[in-house]
Amino acid sequence: MEQIQHVYLDIGGLTLHIAELGKGEKGVVVFLHGFPEIWYSWRLQMVALADAGFRAIAPDWRGYGLSQQPPEPEKASWSDLISDLLGILDHFSVTKAFLVGKDFGALPAYHFALLYPDRVSGVITLGIPFLAQGNFMDKLPKGFYINRWREPGRAEADFGRFDAKTVVRNIYILFSRSELPVAGEDQEIMDLVDSSVPLPDWFSEEDLDNYGTLYKKSGFSFALQIPYRKLGGAAEIADPKVQVPALLVMGEKDYCIKFPGMEDYIRSGMVKNFVPDLEIKFLPEGSHFVQEQSPDEVNQLILSFLSSHTP
Repeated sequence: MEQIQHVYLDIGGLTLHIAELGKGEKGVVVFLHGFPEIWYSWRLQMVALADAGFRAIAPDWRGYGLSQQPPEPEKASWSDLISDLLGILDHFSVTKAFLVGKDFGALPAYHFALLYPDRVSGVITLGIPFLAQGNFMDKLPKGFYINRWREPGRAEADFGRFDAKTVVRNIYILFSRSELPVAGEDQEIMDLVDSSVPLPDWFSEEDLDNYGTLYKKSGFSFALQIPYRKLGGAAEIADPKVQVPALLVMGEKDYCIKFPGMEDYIRSGMVKNFVPDLEIKFLPEGSHFVQEQSPDEVNQLILSFLSSHTP
């Protein structure tokens, strides 16, 4: 961990934090985090890939971690993330890179590959496949966490009862379960986790301290906009077809596989209508946080894919 370098770039009028490691003789891999994550969630992948000869780059998205907050978070858009990613590649003079996206990080990874296929060697996503507009959200109950957090002010009030570290703790515990996070009418999402419930055994108090410190700095304002309140707001591309090779790593105990229709969409191969050159790997015990839960297994899958698509 000590060898990971940290730099700050002026991109799109904001100062973005970037963690990086490795010389990159075999190529460049850019890691795109989800929520409630930051660059730190890729620490175990960064070391493994750097040791294998790749350069690993892991930004904090704007508004997250050590990156600067936009002055008006409510005006956030997915196109901002695409522009930031392009700016990062241009700054480092990276003509082509592999993109690895986790959770909502899968959305800009695939969207970037659609817009700039000549800049992408391949796409790997964890927990989320390619999603066409409007997929899977319509049939989820009102108490589902995304529906709750899309309501202006509701998550702010819910989270505001706790410090940032406790919010992250609760979300990690909640999202590590295999059930969809759904609150009853008289509950908020934070109420779904009792304070006596321990952290997952693969997530240490030191890890939680790192997340808690950075979310104390950033807060949750931007995170509630991107992804939750801007879902469906990405510019649509007619007849999207991802032209680069791709890998989906899906934990069979990831609650996302229980989105209505999601498992059939993946297992039936319907997803390949949009991503023809797609490999799919299931991890039987994998949760929503497979890269932290099972780093050796995930690292091997990533390295195998990279070696298959590196000249």
